[in-house]
Amino acid sequence: MTTQDTVAGLEGVGKAYGARQILDGLDFSIAAGSVVALLGPNGAGKSTLAGLVTGRLTPDAGRVTLFGRDPAHPEARARMGVMLQAAGLPDGLSVAETVALQASYYRRGLPVDEILDQAGLTALAPRRCDRLSGGEQRRVHFALAIAGAPDFLVLDEPTTGYDPEARRALWQLVRRKADAGTAVLLATHHLDEADALADRIAVIADGRLIADGPPSAIRARVAGFSLRVRTALSPDALQGLPAVTRVTPRGADTTLMSTDARATLQALFAADPDLRDFDVTGATLEDALADLLGPSTPGTGALS
Repeated sequence: MTTQDTVAGLEGVGKAYGARQILDGLDFSIAAGSVVALLGPNGAGKSTLAGLVTGRLTPDAGRVTLFGRDPAHPEARARMGVMLQAAGLPDGLSVAETVALQASYYRRGLPVDEILDQAGLTALAPRRCDRLSGGEQRRVHFALAIAGAPDFLVLDEPTTGYDPEARRALWQLVRRKADAGTAVLLATHHLDEADALADRIAVIADGRLIADGPPSAIRARVAGFSLRVRTALSPDALQGLPAVTRVTPRGADTTLMSTDARATLQALFAADPDLRDFDVTGATLEDALADLLGPSTPGTGALS
């Protein structure tokens, strides 16, 4: 990756809050035209990393750049759009007025009608922001993030409250922006979203980058198959089946990781002749993260 390609970069960055070291010698970069999904458990340092690249925080050690400048530099910040998970909207303004106000702050702000269309808000343009549903408010947050035609987008849980059709539409829009050259930093609890959108997945734990690569490479860290079963057998009994490497209860179902699905299923049917509800897939991104972080690690996606 050349320096010209790098939109945001961290070199040997350390950041602590009191005695707690949040980031420890972290190297990380985002290239123009790429979508990078940032994953890891709560408290891993994701929000701190985002705060550094957006200029809200400064490092204790190392160097952070945004478009080759200090991230707090006005010219660097003007090329960035941020959609945070928690953000307010002006109660007394309509959607169109709110978007127009945001676009007016930028020298190259997009036309209001174009912003509304891209965010799926045209029909809601005259509605006051305090009369929007949660999902509609998230659409406005996205509209505000893209109002300045940014070259770098930071998206924190962008599709919270969206219905499935709206989620897919936003995925397509984000992908189009990346294909046009925009760099995107994505944090999401929806692993299917990370898998569908990201060119790279970066996993942070204990202040360090523990995995970084295409989704296929992250999934490949887990060899074998994922078996979802609904059975009366105990987790201990399932763990003893041939080729099973991990057992993870998930409500009424149980997920088994196996290096030989045929051998596992043959033994499973012998132990539970009444088994009727099961399916077999290749290892998923969720399986890979469980392998990297531990099966019970909470809060894998959002910037926290």
